[in-house]
Amino acid sequence: MSISVSIVEDNDKLRGTLAKVIGRAEGFRFVSDYANAEDAIADLPKAKPDVVLMDINLPGMNGVECVRKLKNLMPQLQVMMLTVYEDTANIFNALAAGANGYMLKRTPTKELVEAIREVHRGGSPMTTHIARLVVQSFQKPVAPAPAAGEGLAELSDREQQVLDLLAQGLIYKEIAEKLGISYETVHTYIRRIYEKLQVRTRTEAVAKFLQR
Repeated sequence: MSISVSIVEDNDKLRGTLAKVIGRAEGFRFVSDYANAEDAIADLPKAKPDVVLMDINLPGMNGVECVRKLKNLMPQLQVMMLTVYEDTANIFNALAAGANGYMLKRTPTKELVEAIREVHRGGSPMTTHIARLVVQSFQKPVAPAPAAGEGLAELSDREQQVLDLLAQGLIYKEIAEKLGISYETVHTYIRRIYEKLQVRTRTEAVAKFLQR
């Protein structure tokens, strides 16, 4: 039985290249491709691929939210993120949404094909650099657990909105577009959120938000 694969990627050239790579790889069958999350959600339940390669920075709905919705529709679907983002916030948001693996777009073709096989077998392949970041995040000294929701009450309504979008995996540019504010204003809100929550990173801020 061949492994059927679909692709969700807004870059036409890359999407075409990936389709050719999968179509030519032994034991694989290319099923479908989509330039945005909305089309993928509408069609994938009918296409029923074994594995989906998912970008994060998509027009409209982002890849993390797309994974979350697809997992609700197709619990058995295996999703591997294929992205340029290698920060811990995006990694953990994707994995929390239900992604089964996380590879970078610069991954060599042979390694990528093997990663698809691994995720189909039930594994969780990650680019070596990504795996190292995940391990390091668990090796950090554990601070005393804050009271649930501590500091969140001090946030303004707009700051709560920004933090909510951060937790959904949106990048600063996407948050600015979603709220109709400038990129610099988003940075200002993020700085205030960090100060009020007494955190230093996006991951820590999102963790506090999820503990509320």
